[in-house]
Formats: sequence, C-alpha cells, structure tokens
Amino acid sequence: MIRVILAGGAAAAMLVTSSVAAEAVATPRYKAPKIFGTTFQADPRHDFTRSPHPRRNGILRGWITYVRGGGVAEYEPIRWKKGKVTEGSFVGPPEGDVRVYASPIAKNVVFLSALGCGQKMTGLTVDRRTGLGRKRCPRADLIKRAKGGERPALITVHKGKIVRVQEIFTP
Repeated sequence: MIRVILAGGAAAAMLVTSSVAAEAVATPRYKAPKIFGTTFQADPRHDFTRSPHPRRNGILRGWITYVRGGGVAEYEPIRWKKGKVTEGSFVGPPEGDVRVYASPIAKNVVFLSALGCGQKMTGLTVDRRTGLGRKRCPRADLIKRAKGGERPALITVHKGKIVRVQEIFTP
C-alpha cells in the first residue's frame, strides 16, 4: 500500500514539475529595450492603418492606455524625455499619432509591480539596480492599475497575448 502511495506521489510530482518546465519553455527570453530609452521602439512590419491589433513577439517599453471588456489591453510605446528642471519623465506618442496596439492579457500573466499589490500599494517593491518592479501580483491588480492611469512598464507579448508586465519605477 505504501509503495502505491509513494509511486502515485512521485508521478504527481513529475506531472507538476514537467508542466512548470513546459510553461517556462513556452515563452522564450526576448531582448529587453533600454529602460530609459529616449526614442520610441520601431515596429516596421506593423500595419497601423488597421484597427489596433497585437504587436509582434518581444518586449515593448510602453504603457497600457485602456482595458476593454474581456481583458483586452490597448497599449502604446513610450520614451524617456529629459526635463529642464527635473530628471525627466516618460511620454507617449504625440497627439494624433496612431502607434497603438491591442492584445488580450493572458490568464496567467506575470505582473511584477514596483509599488506592491492591492489598492494600498504597501511600498516600493523595486529592484534598486534596474528600477523595475519585482513583486508578483495577480492579474486583477494589473487590470485595476491599468484602469487607474498610465504606468510605464516593459510589456512582453508572445503569440499575440500580453504574458508579462514589469513596471518601471518613476518617482
């Protein structure tokens, strides 16, 4: 009886381990852009004359501007603009620019917050070396935060879905 239980437990552990490994392999590592890059990232193969649709696979320095029903996020590229009095701030494309994408937010999206989870945003959860968020929060928090205003982030798109959002801390 004990052998059967141990064998069953080992088989279950193998299934869990293999599914986690398969999920990790499913999203390749993409080269991240400069966090504080001063130009908009180019996407020459994207047709902006059509209605908003997903960006190609990779990481975009951008922010989510709108979340539609069903968890479809509209997002746009951003760049760092140096300030005259302050260090600067992130800015989106100028008024009338059509650089906008739309992708569903994956059910298992990885949201790494720079400000903590929930409404209280308990404090900074930032990698001090990079300025990127490192606290994993639920998908619901990402959607609530996106509806609350534009937050700079590295947005990873894979197979047409947003699979990872890592906030960029700006004071």
